Amino acid sequence: MSAPEPADGGAGRGWMTDAEIDDYPVGPTGGAGAPALARAAAAMGATGQWGPGQAMGRRWPVGCVALEITQRCNLDCSLCYLSEHAEAVHDVPLAELFRRIDTIAATYGPDTDVQVTGGDPTLRDRAELVAIVRRIAARGMRPSLFTNGIRATRSLLSELAAAGLVDVAFHVDMTQARRGFDSEVALNAVRADYIDRARGLGLAVMFNTTVFTGNMHEIPAVARFFVRHADAVELASFQLQADTGRGVLRGRDAVVSQPSVMAAIERGAGGPLSFDVLSGGHAACNRYAAALVADGRAFDLFDDRDFILEIFTRSAGDAFPRGDRGRFVRDLLAWLARRPGLWPRTAAWAGRKLWQMRRELLAARGRVGKISFFVHNFMDACRLERERVDACVFMVATDEGPVSMCLHNARRDRHVLKRLKVPTANGNGYWDPLTGSIGDGETTAPRPAPLPARRRKGRRKQPMASGAPAKDRL
Repeated sequence: MSAPEPADGGAGRGWMTDAEIDDYPVGPTGGAGAPALARAAAAMGATGQWGPGQAMGRRWPVGCVALEITQRCNLDCSLCYLSEHAEAVHDVPLAELFRRIDTIAATYGPDTDVQVTGGDPTLRDRAELVAIVRRIAARGMRPSLFTNGIRATRSLLSELAAAGLVDVAFHVDMTQARRGFDSEVALNAVRADYIDRARGLGLAVMFNTTVFTGNMHEIPAVARFFVRHADAVELASFQLQADTGRGVLRGRDAVVSQPSVMAAIERGAGGPLSFDVLSGGHAACNRYAAALVADGRAFDLFDDRDFILEIFTRSAGDAFPRGDRGRFVRDLLAWLARRPGLWPRTAAWAGRKLWQMRRELLAARGRVGKISFFVHNFMDACRLERERVDACVFMVATDEGPVSMCLHNARRDRHVLKRLKVPTANGNGYWDPLTGSIGDGETTAPRPAPLPARRRKGRRKQPMASGAPAKDRL
């Protein structure tokens, strides 16, 4: 369980105080007015995260931006980041979401990854969801659907792919308490079904797995499943338990940590993986590794550090496609063909890899897959470290601008309960997230009335042990 919040609001432990959280500015750090990539590089330098393998500020100005299009969800996860008032909040108007999409494009530029998320975004009106994806793609950015998959039918995924969807990320794990599944291994049947739904649609398929004490022992088996399906799964993200939102499990035990989760992934992959060559943002937040897979066995893609860093640095300004692996290989080979100075080292690296994989390649008749592993270490809402917030690569779009994801989780109600200024026929009005209507009034909505028992989720669903309400940020 999590420790009680200190009386000094966190200052004595080095955590951000309530006042610092409330006053933290909206928008990317790294210098106002500077180009997006330069801002990102400056933020990495100021927080001690700049290095030859750092992607933030070298390949992209932000890892991704989450666009929450609904606060509603059809699951009740025991580790949910949503507000305890989420089920009382109406969906943000489409015009406001379009404005936020335009702000993301203006802030970070083309090729930005935009996560269409929630809640679960598939609960939004289907035509509006398609329009949101189309708007993101029209702005030259890459839309991704982040969903629990329950309503992500093949028909919907096909329509979204036609509208410009690039990725689909399915969240599946034991925190969701799906009926009929009593282990992570059992949930592999759900994962396999989701893979089949997206197969052949040109989408990069990703999976998110929340790691907590109750499933830590099964993480090797989950990683093994992803390795076996590396022909279809592009990325497997493991997100460590955090005390935030309406989740009831609260803080993590010491058994769940970056090192322990990385070691568990390596056991599942069948060998060591280099999580320390390439990085995205703060090392305490994100760790990344990749592997080639043949005949169900993973081979570390980054084991030649110097060669990988040279390729990474020299290709920093180039974009390669996701989802279409054949096109990716063709584009990569074309890129190498234009750089004869890299041919000797590339040939030596490829020859060594082929020799390592020789038995598996024979068994797999030459078929090779690739999979990436991410470990995301999100912070507790009341235990934010300023340096990690300054170096954040995962932002959330709000009406004020992009906000660090962990910071957004710490002051979520301030954003989702705020009345939004919207244009009307008579000038401007305020859209109320609690009524879904537009009228006059202040920009801050009142605290929601208690929901009926059938609509409560998370901590609101269970009586507090002390009888006192959980803390909310407004």
